[in-house]
Amino acid sequence: MKKIALISHGCAKNLVDSELILGLLSKNGYSVTLDETDADFVIINTCSFIHDAEKESVDSILEMINEGKKVIIAGCLAQKHGEELKKAIPEISAMVGATDFSKIVEVIKRLEQGEEYISDINEQPEYIYPENIERQQITMGSSSYIKIADGCNYRCGYCIIPYLRGDYRSRKMEDIVSEAKALVKKGVTEIILIAQDTTGYGVDIYKKPMLSELLKELNKIENLGWIRIMYAYPIQMTDELLDTIAQCEKVVKYVDIPLQHSHPEMLKRMNRPSFDYREMIKNIRKRVPNVAIRTAFIVGYPGETEEEFEHLYNFVKDMKFNKMGVFEYSREKGTPSYSMKPLVPKKVMHERYKKLMELQQGISKKVNESYIGKTLPCIIENYTDDGYVVARTQNDAPEVDGVVYIKTDEQLVPGDIENIKIVSCDEYDLIGEL
Repeated sequence: MKKIALISHGCAKNLVDSELILGLLSKNGYSVTLDETDADFVIINTCSFIHDAEKESVDSILEMINEGKKVIIAGCLAQKHGEELKKAIPEISAMVGATDFSKIVEVIKRLEQGEEYISDINEQPEYIYPENIERQQITMGSSSYIKIADGCNYRCGYCIIPYLRGDYRSRKMEDIVSEAKALVKKGVTEIILIAQDTTGYGVDIYKKPMLSELLKELNKIENLGWIRIMYAYPIQMTDELLDTIAQCEKVVKYVDIPLQHSHPEMLKRMNRPSFDYREMIKNIRKRVPNVAIRTAFIVGYPGETEEEFEHLYNFVKDMKFNKMGVFEYSREKGTPSYSMKPLVPKKVMHERYKKLMELQQGISKKVNESYIGKTLPCIIENYTDDGYVVARTQNDAPEVDGVVYIKTDEQLVPGDIENIKIVSCDEYDLIGEL
C-alpha cells in the first residue's frame, strides 16, 4: 500500500482537520509517514486566510511537486482558488475542498487506480465533524485542541472564512465531552477549545449559546488540569459566561477576544459589533478576578483615518491588555472589504503596526514585572538544549503567548502542573525557579 505524508499549514483549527485526515487514513489501513521524502502521496492542508499564508502553502506545493510527489491539496486554498490553482500548477494530482476532507480516502483510491486528476470541492461548503474518526495527533504534548464548532455566521469585512467553510455548525456536547475524556486518558493536561467563534457554541443545535454549560460539563472531568477558551466574540461575553469562567476551577482565567478595532465608525465599516468596548473590558475584569485578556487588532483597514488610529492607540494605552496581536490589513478577493476605498498606503499601515506593537511591548513588560516574586502554577512543556525547562502559566496560550524558563536540576515531567516562583522577566517571557 502507498505511503502518505501530510503537511499542515495555518491555524489550530486546520491542525485538527489535519489530525482527522490522518485518522481517516489510518482507519483505512494507509501507512502514514512524517518524512515527505519517503512518501508516494503528499497531502497539503492549506491556509488561505491572508496573502502570506497562501504564499507559504503554495511554496510547499511547489517544493513537493519538484520532488516528484503526487500532491493532493486540501483545505482553504483549494476551496478559494480551485481551478485557478490547477491552471497555475498543472502538476497537482487532486484537490479537496475545505469541508470535504472526509472524501480524501476515496480520492487516493481513485489516484491509485490511475486517474490523472480529481477535484472534489463542494461549492456550498458545509462543515460536518466526522465523529466516527479518531484523530491521530501530530502534536501530542501537555495540551491539545478540541474543535467545538466550525464555519461562521458573521460576515466581518476582512474575513474570507465563512465563504470557505460555510455557516456555523456546532458539535454535540456529549461528543466533545467524550473526546476530552479520551484525551485526558492519553495524558493531556490542558484542553483548548477552538472554533471560528467559541462563544457562539450551540446556537445552531440547541437554539441558544451553550458554552457555559459545556464548560461546566468539562470541568467535571477527573485528572483534567486546565480548560482554555480561544476566539471569543464581543457580543457573546455575557455575565453568565464570565461567571462560569470565574467559578469553574479548571477553566483558566484567560479570555481571548479579538476586538479588531476600537473606533465605532471603523467597527461599522468592518461589519463588527460597534459599542463601547471599554465597559465590556471593565466588566470582564470585575467578574473574573485576575483575568488575563488577549486581543488582536487590524491596522490599515480601508478608510482608516489618522484620528481613528489614534482612537485605537489610546484605547490600547488605557486598557493595558495582557497579550495583544496586531495585523496589517490584507486585501483578500471575495471579502466585503475587497472593493472598499480609500486604501491605506502600505508604509502608513506598517508605521501604525510598529507604533501599536511598541506601545504593547512596554505594557507587556509592566504586566510581567508584576509577577516577580509571585508563585504561579505552570504547566511543564519541554526542555531547551541549554538545560532550561520550558513551562506556561495560565495566562499564556501555547504558540501565541509567552513562556516561563525554569533553571533547575530536578527532573520535571511534561504535562505536570508545578508551582513556580517568578524571579525575573523580559517583555514577553518569564524566568522562574522551583
